[in-house]
Amino acid sequence: MALDLEEQEQLDALKTWWNTYGNLLTSALLVIVLALVAYKGWAYYQHKQSTEASTKYEALIKLDPKDTKEIQTISADLMDHYASTPYAGRAALTVAVTNLTLNDTKSAKAQLAWAAQNAKESQIQAIANLQLAGVQFEEKSYDEALKTLATKHDEGFDGLYADLKGDILVAQNKKDEARTAYQEALSKLDAEGRYYHFTEHKLESLGS
Repeated sequence: MALDLEEQEQLDALKTWWNTYGNLLTSALLVIVLALVAYKGWAYYQHKQSTEASTKYEALIKLDPKDTKEIQTISADLMDHYASTPYAGRAALTVAVTNLTLNDTKSAKAQLAWAAQNAKESQIQAIANLQLAGVQFEEKSYDEALKTLATKHDEGFDGLYADLKGDILVAQNKKDEARTAYQEALSKLDAEGRYYHFTEHKLESLGS
């Protein structure tokens, strides 16, 4: 069927527009399609990783604490291959405790530092730094321990951080600073909790 003049002009205009923008439009659509495919692929991968990590972590926490080799093996697997999941940070804390019982302080410190840096949960990061500072304190690496405690952490851990800071300052014979740290800890700790009474006793032992 023959086209009238107006229809022919519209067709010519469409052809001209397509010749000008057709490749750009095709490329844009291709980018959108690829982005959607990548997003769905990533979502599937993340879900698969999380499911596998959850299964491995459940097996980890069910192990007998004396089964140190298996604890180390599963934890290493989670940290190496499932670092994008929250289970890796939890595994790092678990194996750090195991290594401390084995007197492998070097490995424990490395795992705590890893958790502090890489854990996906802020609470796990806070616990890792607190435990790392505790190990450094036991090693008499007081400046390192204070530096670790100075890292940003969840407010819910302020009391415990301040309490350990007070212990370190006492060890450095900085009683006035220790007193201030203990007072801060008492202002943050639960007044009905056992840590509150421990800290209170330590503050009292410093005298006025």
